[in-house]
Amino acid sequence: MPEPRVFITWGGWDGHEPEATAGIFAEALRGDGCDVTVSDSLAPLADEAFMGTVDLVVPVWTMARIGREEERGLLRAVREGTGCAGWHGGMGDAFRANVEYQFMVGGQFICHPGGIIDYTVKIVSDDPIVAGLSDFAMRSEQYFMHVDPSNEVLATTTFDGRHWGIDWVEGVVMPVCWKKRYGAGRVFYSSLGHVAADFDVPEAREIMRRGCHWAMRRGEAGAFRSSGT
Repeated sequence: MPEPRVFITWGGWDGHEPEATAGIFAEALRGDGCDVTVSDSLAPLADEAFMGTVDLVVPVWTMARIGREEERGLLRAVREGTGCAGWHGGMGDAFRANVEYQFMVGGQFICHPGGIIDYTVKIVSDDPIVAGLSDFAMRSEQYFMHVDPSNEVLATTTFDGRHWGIDWVEGVVMPVCWKKRYGAGRVFYSSLGHVAADFDVPEAREIMRRGCHWAMRRGEAGAFRSSGT
């Protein structure tokens, strides 16, 4: 079987360290035997011939804009079977004006009360993407999101309502990572990964790596090479 082809495209707001975080998973997926192309342009998304060869797209574009042809090319490819996977604002707060893109992702960032805080991620599934992992601590942005109720949720976090006077979210249980379908394509999202250092948390990195493999066009659920986490 040929190597899975992955296209990682990065840009947008520099505060989320798009080049560095893209590089983390370019290296990880190459180490897993994938053929990875990395670009700081969205233009290849509009190339139907190129997209037809891609097994996984990883968008890393916080608060950016996408052209009509690029969005159309991405959504068409995913509906036809190309996978899509990403993290934090790079995927969950990209292209704010593009609601069909948000429909594909399964959620949209709204707020992170308190900014950088300590919180817990709770594993709530035995899916292979999170199998063998225990609940873990993060010190980062705790994302409050609008989410698609049809998502298959794999991990959650609970808001305590103590930050920024947003007390009405106390006790709200929010998805942290999920998987879903969009046409024939598989979509995986994790809200972890504000900056590159967040992926020093082994669980955050491993969940994202496994999610990428699950989403790939030729990926099979459970077909992950363990990283020892």
